[in-house]
Amino acid sequence: MEDPCFIDEARLIDVREPEEVAQASLPGFQVLPLRQFGSWGPEITDKFDCQKDTYVLGDDASFVADCALFQGFQKVFNVAGGIHAYALKADPSVPTY
Repeated sequence: MEDPCFIDEARLIDVREPEEVAQASLPGFQVLPLRQFGSWGPEITDKFDCQKDTYVLGDDASFVADCALFQGFQKVFNVAGGIHAYALKADPSVPTY
């Protein structure tokens, strides 16, 4: 996910809370805390390109992914295993908690 071309071509959304993001984060992910979903969720199609591949990170990423698909997003993916799995499988320098 660190490839600059990938970051330009995909939408990366981190739905974890700010305290969690402060402990460990990934470059390129825009933080949209799930706790604030009521303010950003209904307008997600106005903020993001529905045609881009969208990757969602966080414990409740599947909920956000389903909402995005319902609102017209074409390709939405849950980052399986979250930041912990990413740290174990892709980049051990990312802290886990």
